[in-house]
Amino acid sequence: MRIFNNVEEMKECVGQEIGVSDWFAIDQDRINDFADATGDHQWIHIDPDRTNSELGMPTIAHGFLTLSLVPMLTSKISSIKSVTRGINYGTNKVRFTNMVPVNSNVRAKTKLLEAQPKAGGTQLISEVSIEIEGQDRPAMIAETVSIVFE
Repeated sequence: MRIFNNVEEMKECVGQEIGVSDWFAIDQDRINDFADATGDHQWIHIDPDRTNSELGMPTIAHGFLTLSLVPMLTSKISSIKSVTRGINYGTNKVRFTNMVPVNSNVRAKTKLLEAQPKAGGTQLISEVSIEIEGQDRPAMIAETVSIVFE
């Protein structure tokens, strides 16, 4: 984990990779739980037999499940000691660029793109890539926006 003392220290890293998280396993139970939580029961996510027989492949994680892992994975990459609170402000863009087969390991990689004053805090815009172990193409690339307060 990369620790910054304050926002000013992190601002010095604009344009740089901040780091990568540890690998995180996506198993069928997690996929099924996400399907139940969101009501998205598309068979390519939850029916291993049908997915194998019709497509010749294992089930795959929902794209939005991959996106939902961003806060957890990026929280393991860096933190700012002086920050008292932060909010997810949104995303400028998200692209799902590869499938995440069940039982894959994924991790996040972040690059700080911008750090600007906003609403009494600092708006941080980052590029977050979700990588799949053993794959060249990431599962997802997103431009995330957060605001942190000291």
